[in-house]
Amino acid sequence: MSREIYDCAAGCPVQSTVQIIAGKWKSVILYHLFQGDATRFSTLDRAIPSVTARMLALQLAQLEEDGVIAKQDSDDDRRATKYVVTPFGQTLAPVIEAMAAWGAAYNAREKERV
Repeated sequence: MSREIYDCAAGCPVQSTVQIIAGKWKSVILYHLFQGDATRFSTLDRAIPSVTARMLALQLAQLEEDGVIAKQDSDDDRRATKYVVTPFGQTLAPVIEAMAAWGAAYNAREKERV
């Protein structure tokens, strides 16, 4: 998938970031990979019950194509693969952590309003 490089007015660096993590599930996938609680396709599928297997595979493939994640043979089962965040993908950790913190604060605020 080709990506544009934005070099324009304020806001364009944000657009460049959004190009990579946009999609309903990419940031959620990255959150789980950063947490370390799901690294195989099957565990990601269980961790995100609302996503279809087809969409999960598509989003994983796009993240892999963008160099954010990579497939590796699993240490305990050579027939299985796991997904790992690449060094380039690790640079997104503060972004995903900030999104998670903002989401938690938003959820708390919304609970208070009810």
